[in-house]
Amino acid sequence: MCIFCKIISGEIPASKVHEDEICIAFKDIHPKAPIHLLIVPKEHIAMISDLQEGKHDHLVGHLVNVANKLAKQEGAEGYRLQFNVGEKGGQEVMHIHMHLMGW
Repeated sequence: MCIFCKIISGEIPASKVHEDEICIAFKDIHPKAPIHLLIVPKEHIAMISDLQEGKHDHLVGHLVNVANKLAKQEGAEGYRLQFNVGEKGGQEVMHIHMHLMGW
């Protein structure tokens, strides 16, 4: 079980700022911006490239909508949304997650 799955299950604590039936969001433990949240689907999917057309069409849109809501909630005046895909793309945890980095 990956670290994000352990956070989702409650096995490992995290500073959660959002949870719904599809995803959770929590503060990054190594922030790269004044606001740095990770938005993680509850379904374990290793990489964006593993998304299945038809089955996962709603997922990325939901993550973006949650990110927009959280950016506003956290008071971000500007922000960046980022997916890293694969080890060579900078992905450190092999469970899809979106970074919300705000200033």
